[in-house]
Amino acid sequence: MSYTVTKLTDYSPSALQAAADECVRVCQVEAAAASTDADLKAFRDYWLARKNGVLTQINELWLKGAPKEAKREAGIRVNELKAQIQEIVDGAGAVSTTSVSFASESVDITLPGIRRALGAEHPIIRTSNEIVAVFQKLGYSVADGPVVETDYYNFEALNFPPNHPARDTQDTLFIAGQQSKAQRERLLLRTHTSPVQIRTMEKMKPPLRIVIPGQVHRNDPPDASHSPMFHQIEGLAVDTDITFGDLKGTLDHAMKALFGSNVKTHFRPSFFPFTEPSAELYVTCFICGGSGKRGSDPCRPCKQTGWIEVLGCGMVDPNVFEFVKDNGYDPTRVSGFAFGMGVDRLALLKYGVDDIQLFFQGDVRFLQQFG
Repeated sequence: MSYTVTKLTDYSPSALQAAADECVRVCQVEAAAASTDADLKAFRDYWLARKNGVLTQINELWLKGAPKEAKREAGIRVNELKAQIQEIVDGAGAVSTTSVSFASESVDITLPGIRRALGAEHPIIRTSNEIVAVFQKLGYSVADGPVVETDYYNFEALNFPPNHPARDTQDTLFIAGQQSKAQRERLLLRTHTSPVQIRTMEKMKPPLRIVIPGQVHRNDPPDASHSPMFHQIEGLAVDTDITFGDLKGTLDHAMKALFGSNVKTHFRPSFFPFTEPSAELYVTCFICGGSGKRGSDPCRPCKQTGWIEVLGCGMVDPNVFEFVKDNGYDPTRVSGFAFGMGVDRLALLKYGVDDIQLFFQGDVRFLQQFG
């Protein structure tokens, strides 16, 4: 590179013009000489480098070194010069790229293209889609909501009042710096997809039937059966005269659609703050057929009981409807049921995987088995 920036002593318009013309001339000559990628890179760095490029030196020596009365004229001329140099450098790049591409490569356009390998659904996404499809056939719509939620939607509106002991079982991950806000406005990573139930009831009047897939987060240390991030699918049905019998019939049909028509269902009483009465749904083990044994060996997934717990459910607590009462959910007129299941756990059982961490480690050797 042959151009050297010198400090100006004459800042008259003619002197500035002459200095700029000489700079442009040299830049054009060097642009024409840059014929390879290496030459082009060196040329660009020499003229445009932020630390010691030619334009940086011109700004320091010509503009900042100009006397006060000449700064305006020098500034105008330097800005025009920068634009010219930038255009020359960009043009050299376009010419170089084109010439190198077509001069050094020969392409036979009659050859077949390289077929891109197609991916496959992740086993958790596949399991989630299968579950959602079952409820869509029953007339349920798919709903979605934010992963970063407020305390109000994640707890309060779901009948978790402040200081409720059930809050402690959720192992919540709170967003930092929320101490100055009121408790119901504090942000957190949702611990279940139930907040979408409240958000949907605020927007839509009954009757309502929705299924809600999505990611949730809890402060669980990762191990073979736990992860701080996992997936849930919840469902909500609200109408007049909905009973626990409707809940049992819906879930019995869904389990048979998912695991086979021979599967039996069993409900055991449980407790959830947002449903009353509440239950846990068990299905006969679809691995051992409910026998508790796999040949002469015990069946580990069902712990030899012949039953596997798959979800929690119950009738929506009237206290939950009170938060959306003004939108048509008067608890004296409507009723509903809700249910929720962990997709990751069902995927573990379905595919016989013994470590939930394998789903999230991105090991292609593991994921290729599900392609």
